[in-house]
Amino acid sequence: MSRLAAALAAAALAAPGALGALAAPAAQAAAPLTPLPVIERQVMCVTCKIPLNVAESTQADRERAYIRGLIAAGDSEAQVKRALVAQYGQTVLGLPASNGFDVTVYVVPLVLLAVLVSLLALLLPRWRRRAPASAGAGTGAAAPAQLSAAERARLEADLARFD
Repeated sequence: MSRLAAALAAAALAAPGALGALAAPAAQAAAPLTPLPVIERQVMCVTCKIPLNVAESTQADRERAYIRGLIAAGDSEAQVKRALVAQYGQTVLGLPASNGFDVTVYVVPLVLLAVLVSLLALLLPRWRRRAPASAGAGTGAAAPAQLSAAERARLEADLARFD
């Protein structure tokens, strides 16, 4: 009886593993393969330094063949990218890594944008306050200045000359 119980326990423990092993190929077969153009847009030709989908070199052709082989083997998009990095190095990826020093590519523009917006928010009210005072003086909308007798005589002479 104890042997029967041990055999049933062993079968119960092995059954989920066996079912998982059977389900894995079925799930892999049901999962759609990543098409080559999707990956081509995300990786670079390592010699041309341009996206693989526009590169026209023998190295680009080798990379495409390598990617086709990985896709045919059933690798996912992430697995293909990891294999490409292992084969050609980090420069094959179109985007820099999102960790370490490479994160500065994302952070520095955002920080600069925040600084410029805050600087504009601080300076714009000052410029707006200063604008009406200088605009009124420059357009002549303010009350006319009083002319001296000599300036008035000169103005009258100039106006009479142009008549």
